[in-house]
Amino acid sequence: MKGEASDSADLHYNPESFPAATAMPDFATRLIAWQHHHGRHDLPWQNTCDPYRVWLSEIMLQQTQVTTVIPYYQRFLARFPDIESLAAADENEVLQHWSGLGYYSRARNLHAAAGIMTEKHAGQFPRDFAQILELPGIGRSTAAAISAFAFGERRAILDGNVKRVFARCFGIDGFPASKAVENSMWQQAESLLPRQNIAAYTQALMDLGATLCTRSRPDCAACPLEKECVALAQQRVNELPTRRPKKALPQRATIMLLLRHQGEILLEKRPPSGIWGGLWSFPEIEEGTDVMQRCSERFGLTVESEPAMHSLDHTFTHFKLRITPQPLAVTGMLPRAAQPGQLWLTLEDAIDAAIPSPVRTLLQRLTQAGKVKK
Repeated sequence: MKGEASDSADLHYNPESFPAATAMPDFATRLIAWQHHHGRHDLPWQNTCDPYRVWLSEIMLQQTQVTTVIPYYQRFLARFPDIESLAAADENEVLQHWSGLGYYSRARNLHAAAGIMTEKHAGQFPRDFAQILELPGIGRSTAAAISAFAFGERRAILDGNVKRVFARCFGIDGFPASKAVENSMWQQAESLLPRQNIAAYTQALMDLGATLCTRSRPDCAACPLEKECVALAQQRVNELPTRRPKKALPQRATIMLLLRHQGEILLEKRPPSGIWGGLWSFPEIEEGTDVMQRCSERFGLTVESEPAMHSLDHTFTHFKLRITPQPLAVTGMLPRAAQPGQLWLTLEDAIDAAIPSPVRTLLQRLTQAGKVKK
């Protein structure tokens, strides 16, 4: 996810050093030719102008590598083949098919956008660029990619891969997410657009950043822009793009209650906003809380401790979370109506539910421990 750049990031940027786009007039021509011979052509979302499939792939590819996305894309598309089926689905099922891919707001936004298209656009993906931008979860670069691939519109993209290509090729200093650098890169991206073959050009930029101009160990010798690359000429490939100013991530901690009763485990639905929004997870308490008392007051359960489990560390964009699992055997239940937002599931069913990856890890540990005991 994009973060706010510190003021110091802009100090490295000199607007006068930003090269004019005319410095490389055949930039697009060479990229298109390279893509034709060496680019990727067999990804499951290629060779189609279906805006739904293009949109789905672009959202899944945000912050996620192609190899990870492919099986998720195929499973998701098999269950939700069009806007109508996605809009009609329950959010829990959508999240379940997204479970493990991370950044779950993407799935919630997909579902919400499908509903909007059903209500406002007769179940069709809008072609108007402004209307695409109005859909939740779609920013300028993603909207441009959809417009280029689905509708052949002449729009510039500027995702992380493209920023890396521009920073190296044109020798651009400064953290790319800082406002000044990003604005100038947008100007560069707009000025370099070809008059024709916009889809091939857009794919070429993506392919170049993903396969050759990679973050580490770029293959400069195979790059179609090798002779003009400022970073290569100045031996600064490893320096560009300028990295985000390092900040120590704050550490947080939580205790997750692994409540088990007669072969089932308790899951709670998290609030729709915040981390893991809308997913099923274990109940949580703060350190220092009386576990027995909380279980009695909150769930009407009497419990006893089970063998301890090792803690689990999970890193988010802005903080690190240390999870201490607290396995508990339920020895008694007070009679009460079923609580909304709570589920008792077998371990096997819980693993298949819409859950965060750390919860799945803990469930797998419990499953493995049970096998060892047997």
